[in-house]
Amino acid sequence: MTFREFSPGQPVILGFDPGKDKCGLAVMGLDRQLHYHQVVSALLVITTIGELRQKFPISIMVMGDQTTAKRWKQQLYQELPEPLNVVLVDERYSSLEARDRYWQMYPPKGFLKLLPQGMRQPPRPIDDIVAILLIERYLNRLTESEVRSEE
Repeated sequence: MTFREFSPGQPVILGFDPGKDKCGLAVMGLDRQLHYHQVVSALLVITTIGELRQKFPISIMVMGDQTTAKRWKQQLYQELPEPLNVVLVDERYSSLEARDRYWQMYPPKGFLKLLPQGMRQPPRPIDDIVAILLIERYLNRLTESEVRSEE
């Protein structure tokens, strides 16, 4: 689990990479400052989201749109005490991108440095990094639409 300093005034986005057994969660500000990321058991994800909502002023949740998204979206609406606005984000190729991002965030050490990046496997699940990428994709989409509206 990773927490970073947080200024309470700024709204943040919760990234959620849903899965059957484990889920990735991340909290990022609109300034793209990462405040939290963790992989949690699917059984604990609702509780963890509740705890994050107490700690951070989460304004929106972005969630991957693939396999289990529909089921999770319904479950979130049923089980969260206060509804959360959920936006689905295209998560195609996010696992491959997350593997590359993992090595940027945690550079390899020792003999792993000698392996080509494509052959390295992260030593832990990277669902939280997928959640980070989903937030970034959402923010990129917002930025692109702002640029288009100004033209």
